[in-house]
Amino acid sequence: MSSSSSKNGSNAMLKICAFIVDKRNLFFLIYAILCIFCAVSRNWVKVENEIAAYLPATSETRMGLDLMEEQFTTYGSVKVMVANISYEQALRIQEDIESIDGVFSADVDDTDKHYNNGSALFDITFNYDEDDENCLELLAQVQDYFADYDSYISTSLGDTHSKQIQSEMSVISIMVVFVVIIVLLFACQAYAEVPVLLLTFGSAALIAMGTNFLLGTISFVSDSVAIVLQLALSVDYAIILLNRYKEERANLPVREACIVSLSKSIPEISGSSLTTIGGLLAMIFMQFGIGKDLSVVLIKAILLSLLSVFLLMPGLIMIFAGLMERTQHRNFIPKIPFVGRFAYASRFFVAPLFVVILLAANYICHFTPYVYGYTKIIPPITNEVQAAQNLQNENFKTDNMVALVFPSGDYEKEKLLIQDLLLNGNVSSVTGLANTEAMNGYTLTDKLTPRQFSELIDIDFEIAELVYAAYAVNDEDYAKAVNGLDNYKVPLIDMLMFIYQEVDDGYVTLDDDLMETLEDANKMMEFAKKQLQGEEYSRILVYLNSEEESDESYYFIDTLHKITEKYYPEDQIYVVGNSVSQYDLKKCFSRDNKVTGIISVLAVLIVLLFTFKSAGMPVLLIAVIQGCIWLNFGIPAITHDNIFFLGYLIVSSIQMGANIDYAIVIAGRYIELRGTTGKREAIINTMNLSFPTIITSGTMMAMSGILIGKMTSDCVIYSIGKALGRGTIISIIVTMFVLPQILLVGDKIIELTAFVMNVPIQNKQMSGTMRIDGYVRGKIDGTINGVVHGVVKGDVSAFIENKDIELIEENLEEGA
Repeated sequence: MSSSSSKNGSNAMLKICAFIVDKRNLFFLIYAILCIFCAVSRNWVKVENEIAAYLPATSETRMGLDLMEEQFTTYGSVKVMVANISYEQALRIQEDIESIDGVFSADVDDTDKHYNNGSALFDITFNYDEDDENCLELLAQVQDYFADYDSYISTSLGDTHSKQIQSEMSVISIMVVFVVIIVLLFACQAYAEVPVLLLTFGSAALIAMGTNFLLGTISFVSDSVAIVLQLALSVDYAIILLNRYKEERANLPVREACIVSLSKSIPEISGSSLTTIGGLLAMIFMQFGIGKDLSVVLIKAILLSLLSVFLLMPGLIMIFAGLMERTQHRNFIPKIPFVGRFAYASRFFVAPLFVVILLAANYICHFTPYVYGYTKIIPPITNEVQAAQNLQNENFKTDNMVALVFPSGDYEKEKLLIQDLLLNGNVSSVTGLANTEAMNGYTLTDKLTPRQFSELIDIDFEIAELVYAAYAVNDEDYAKAVNGLDNYKVPLIDMLMFIYQEVDDGYVTLDDDLMETLEDANKMMEFAKKQLQGEEYSRILVYLNSEEESDESYYFIDTLHKITEKYYPEDQIYVVGNSVSQYDLKKCFSRDNKVTGIISVLAVLIVLLFTFKSAGMPVLLIAVIQGCIWLNFGIPAITHDNIFFLGYLIVSSIQMGANIDYAIVIAGRYIELRGTTGKREAIINTMNLSFPTIITSGTMMAMSGILIGKMTSDCVIYSIGKALGRGTIISIIVTMFVLPQILLVGDKIIELTAFVMNVPIQNKQMSGTMRIDGYVRGKIDGTINGVVHGVVKGDVSAFIENKDIELIEENLEEGA
């Protein structure tokens, strides 16, 4: 690019920045309106609490759930454990609960599944679909009834899980804010800098939350951790602009310093954000939808943070400029020359040792115990719902249940299928229409002749024949209606429901006792049929002996398919349940792990190639951060600490995209200083200059992760927070005490793999007020030879390497 084009570009940038600074009141008004709107619109955001909802559309769980929602009714239910009561008291409670209008049943018996250790477990089922608002009203009535008992209630009804997480994250967010304030008080050089940074981030966070409704529905993971991660990932941007402003303020008035600092910061901050966004982009390619969901939410949040820094923060700096100068304090962050000296002295020992550790960590990572459900993870705190569920599990045996869905219409096949399943040692019981007892030993789907039916419900045989003839006509089986009724068999459930419909339509009249019996039978059958038989598909509930998350359960899912395929087409069989969902997640993880790893590395690699214009430097930096990721997830393998698979996918992407910024800060400083000094002096100065940025940003991210990991009852969020906090600490340690040695040892490789062409340096001649950034050889009212970062008033005639020189006085005065 010619010097004229470069100058025009610089002039255009300065004019844009001058407009932002001078029109700050306009931007204040825009942000005030946006913040007020978003304070309201944040309540419009819909949150999805089910992990299974984010499985791929082609997964068995997702297809099965969609089919079941279409074909069957799932009634609202609640489990209540009451401690310290007798069995007689439990029976009286059962009567009371079943007398509540809208309650279908309150199952309790004297088996160890319902009464044990002086405690009773009531399975209460409502008459309404679980999505019906009436279920919440009935739940409230049940809770009121048991308020005076030593009771423990668990249910999937309502939004209890989401509300609990929101409550926890509200506390975590407040604590993170306090951590940020404390870190900034130590890191900043003036107390008034803190409100500038907080207002900048606070507005970006509020707008990010308030605009999530534009995405439709977001996951509970995104809703919970996005704001804390937004702070941890983007606070650097505001700090970069503030530090740049203080550099410019040393030589320029407030307004001019603000304009110049903004013009210098926009490309620097934009470049810094690219590695973070590159790492997050990898999650978009995950099959498991929560990755894409969180990626979109976080990328949007980071872009909004960039806009707040570019558009809002300059005006805030103008307002607080005087106060910042009056509230300056000594720098609390010490110099650390010993780190650079240690790096230089140990370079030939630490660098090869890290390579060995990196290879070992990669090997150990293969044994990390990833889990795909909640049963094998114990979060640090337990909420009320979890406490109730835990007590129920301790006192009563719970079976691992899966639902088997297959084409309906053939009760005989269904009965044979159930019999086959009950022969398998992994199955404890099966519930379906074909084995649900109706009366006198008959099941609901048993086929009865007119005589058997008349004997069963105690009616005249002639009446039974008339009813069967009417059924045959209704079924368009006219041959049976004319003759052959003696051997005509009809499933019991179909005949009873047909008679009830005929009575209800007024075609048949029964005596009161028989009518009462028929009404009770119809109620039970209607209830069972809506749950177990749809228009095109039927389902049975299979209870397994194996644990929910186990290889035995996963193996049996495949076996269940093979057994069912003896009776139904393979492509019309679906198995749904927690074990199946976790099995699908396990298969997703295998693919997503490779995809996110490759894409995050490639995205960051491309950014680093353009940043350092060297092939060697990006490889070294990525190797360091990838080593940090392996170390992070190798630790659980050594400690046998189960980690939720999603924690790995998300945190590894964040580590690669965000923690690599620490490595970039050190590498960038080292390359800059290496051009004018020796290795030893360059690395010592590099660590001194880089330490404040790394310790400020790193502390915020590490503490955010630790707080999330220590203060949530949700297993997914706990895994993300724990891995993020640990990973950030590892990244800080490695970049501070290992990367310098690698840069020193790899110095020659970096130089040899540089692909910047040496362009002839032109002598710059200029008079006036100038900003100079770069290595200078020439005269500035005298002779100078060194790196210059500053503003000069006078005459310049010099070679400017690496950066450039620009006249700024006339540009700044244009907007005055």
